[in-house]
Amino acid sequence: MTLRRSKRDPEFPPYLYEAYRATVLRSPRQPPVTIPTTLSEVTGPGPALVGILPEDSDLTTNMGTGQPAMGERIIVTGRVLDEHGQGQPRTLVEIWQANAAGRYRHRKDQHNAPLDPNFLGYGRCLTDETGTYRFTTIRPGAYPWENHPNAWRPSHIHFSLFGPSWTSRLVTQMYFPGDPLQPLDPILNAIPTEAARQRLIARYDHTVTQPAWALGFRFDIVLRGPEATPFEEPEPIAAERR
Repeated sequence: MTLRRSKRDPEFPPYLYEAYRATVLRSPRQPPVTIPTTLSEVTGPGPALVGILPEDSDLTTNMGTGQPAMGERIIVTGRVLDEHGQGQPRTLVEIWQANAAGRYRHRKDQHNAPLDPNFLGYGRCLTDETGTYRFTTIRPGAYPWENHPNAWRPSHIHFSLFGPSWTSRLVTQMYFPGDPLQPLDPILNAIPTEAARQRLIARYDHTVTQPAWALGFRFDIVLRGPEATPFEEPEPIAAERR
């Protein structure tokens, strides 16, 4: 898997976007330095070879308490594609998210909302031979953050994709259609074009929905080319909450 990553790409979010306050301090002041990679880092064995269990992709039960997570159950599925529309098999897809009340299971999350003892907030799976992934989870809640007055993050799910080596990683976010908070979100709006922003919004798919059980959403991820999914700088999952 070769990741699209170029500062020249007009649809890629800039390192510095002042409306997103965290970028003011962490955006680089000097040109990035390329760190040479070793042969083993490039050729693997990569994360796609690690053991993945079927239950890892069900966030409603993978906490292992024997009780289901609370909230609106949903199915999120899609394909990982290259620029020619070809599915990318055996791609490790990881997701993490807030619970239904808008709180992450993380020590730095002090949002005054309940933690769900039955919700881990993290899952993973491998794409099949057609590049398809599938998760069962809970629709995440919106939550406040301190970026600006009365700031709330829209409901979203974080995605991380690994190719055949540890150096091939893509990190992005999936949003939900019709969320009124999206026009107010500086992270989404850091993406320069409306067309690219729309590629981060899943679409409701009634063929994915299961009767009397869960609504279905489809979110395809394109790795490169003119329809590529915007992505962000890789960051440790443990530090993620935004």
